[in-house]
Amino acid sequence: MNRADILSLLEEENIPYEMEEHRAVNNMEELNGISLRYPEDDAKNLFVRDDKKRNYYLITIRGDKKADLKKIRREENTRALSFASDSDLQAILELSPGSVTPLGLLNDRERSTVLFLDEDCMKAGRIGVHPNDNTATLWLRTEDLTALLQRHGCTVRIIRI
Repeated sequence: MNRADILSLLEEENIPYEMEEHRAVNNMEELNGISLRYPEDDAKNLFVRDDKKRNYYLITIRGDKKADLKKIRREENTRALSFASDSDLQAILELSPGSVTPLGLLNDRERSTVLFLDEDCMKAGRIGVHPNDNTATLWLRTEDLTALLQRHGCTVRIIRI
């Protein structure tokens, strides 16, 4: 799904959103140079895999937080975690680096990637994510995002990071 597909899906499912277009950003440092409507609700996304390359995870946290992969491994009972390759990102989520987003899970045909969503994102109530490209941010209710993903067969686990 590209940006147009994502926006159409949100419309079809009656999910309210706000979209803010901006220059392409590839990381949180670049994003911090852009004035956003709700910067406190922007999400950081990490696409990781286990050491056997059998299981893939998308870790989504608030932009001002850091993810401790060793702690997540222990608490979520996974094998050792490390960043997935750009080729795995493209093959599984059909995304390029800098465009990683929970909405990319809709491209995972096998629905094999698990979303680890930080509970602070849920508590905030609103989340900013890319619409499968890094030239815009969609602001939507976190509850709407998780429900959409679950309706489409994605596994969502709310965790404390």
